[in-house]
Amino acid sequence: MKKIVLIMSCITLALTTSSCDKFLDIEPKGKVIPKTVDDFRKLITSAYDAYPKHKSLATTRTDEVVLYTEENTFLTSVREIYRFNDQNADNSTQEFPYESFYKIVFYANHATLEGVKTMEPGSAKEQLLAEYYALKAMANFDLVNLYAKTYDKETAGHERGIVIENEVQIEEFKSPNTVAEVYAQIHSDIQRAKEHIQVDNYEVGKNYRFTRPAILALEARVHLYQRNYEDALKSAEEALTYKHQLQDLNQDNKTPVTSITSVESILALEDALDGQFRNIAYVSKDLIQAYDQENDLRFTSYFSKSGDKLTVEKTGLKDRKVSFRTAELYMIKAEALVQLNRLAEAKEALESLIAKRYKSDAATKLLSKISNFNQAQFLDFILEERFREFAFEGHRWFDLRRLNQKEIIHELDGKVYRLVENDIRYTLPFPKTAKQSNPNL
Repeated sequence: MKKIVLIMSCITLALTTSSCDKFLDIEPKGKVIPKTVDDFRKLITSAYDAYPKHKSLATTRTDEVVLYTEENTFLTSVREIYRFNDQNADNSTQEFPYESFYKIVFYANHATLEGVKTMEPGSAKEQLLAEYYALKAMANFDLVNLYAKTYDKETAGHERGIVIENEVQIEEFKSPNTVAEVYAQIHSDIQRAKEHIQVDNYEVGKNYRFTRPAILALEARVHLYQRNYEDALKSAEEALTYKHQLQDLNQDNKTPVTSITSVESILALEDALDGQFRNIAYVSKDLIQAYDQENDLRFTSYFSKSGDKLTVEKTGLKDRKVSFRTAELYMIKAEALVQLNRLAEAKEALESLIAKRYKSDAATKLLSKISNFNQAQFLDFILEERFREFAFEGHRWFDLRRLNQKEIIHELDGKVYRLVENDIRYTLPFPKTAKQSNPNL
């Protein structure tokens, strides 16, 4: 089949008000406008492949990474991010993605508004619609958590969020919607995805696609970030009915938990750590000290020695893609239960994970210690356990934003750079190119 080509200028936010429909109604010679299920499957495959690699850049700002001054082209592109210099970064600095997220949204809007009219009916069409809605929801969720303040039900109704795009025609110079409106849109798209979903599991090689448990995992994460703990618990528990396996590091400490073949994989979509970034990023002292190096089996599974430094093994390599895995569901369940002050149930939710991450005697002692935690101590433990479990998977920046906007200190070229506690830089500004395209941002 001929390659599907969309007019890419429709994707950018710097357009005139010309409708993308005008382009899509005209089938250029030698091109194929997507109409059939097969066409839209190829289109969404392109969308999956184009999903932005924002997590490496977010990791650059955290306390899990240390960069050194060895000359490297990629280091030059993230140096100012590591220095928390958002306002005066030089031209060599990578921008956090923005328009590339809206490219995903555009694909989804075209499929759900136009493709729904032309695709042949059946389960394949329904599955595609579910995946498009879910992918759009995830793109909007990532956007709002990069460029808006964390969700607070008391302020979300008036806090500036991101621009919501629900049409194929993209308007010029739209103002951002509120955080509350963005989350309402995310939930609307998740609900539509749930209504259309047909597939519970894809085989390895196709497990970058959304399935029923992947949609539920996304929903659980969204609820958690909103502090809707009852709903987060419900979604996590439902997802676990479809996918609950955990890798036992006592039995297999070599297969990465982030591998596309891992028993934990729910959605193997994202390169959580860019391969180039992996070549310059080393494990920070803070992260090293967070592990019980004698008894925590993750330490030797996740990292390896490179001279006097530790490098990352769990992400940044070709076969290691992860957006959602079962360990996150157990952690969401435990955190929600702690927030609801159901501490005994929270401990029970963590028992399987701890037993498969620590040596047997150490796991028993740790679970006994947890039994004596009060709510505040348990919440601190959850944050630290997420630090250890999800190291270099792109979670840390967002966990710190929502749970503990602590001071972060980076050193580079003999100078110290600080992100102070509750720093306004925990929320990123819109990229310069985005603001140039849309002055209303």
